Amino acid sequence: MKISQKDLGIKIGIDPGSASGRMNHYETGRHMPDIAILKKMATELNVPVNYFFCESEESATLACLIDKLDENGKRKLIQLLQAK
Repeated sequence: MKISQKDLGIKIGIDPGSASGRMNHYETGRHMPDIAILKKMATELNVPVNYFFCESEESATLACLIDKLDENGKRKLIQLLQAK
C-alpha cells in the first residue's frame, strides 16, 4: 500500500516510539489487533475490514471491489452469483 508500518501505526494513533514494532507484530501474526484498530487501519488504507481476513490475493481484490459497489450494485451481484 506504499506506506511504512511505522507511518501507518502513527496515522491510526499508535505512539510513534512503538508504532513500527506493533504494526510488525500485527503483520507477522504475533499479535492480533482488536476490531477498533482494524477499523482504523481499514479506513487509512481505504479497504474494507474483511480485507485483512482474506486468504488469497483474489479474495482480497474481490473484497475491495465489492466494497466499492453501491447497495444496488451489491444486490445485483448477489442475484448474479445466486443464479449460477
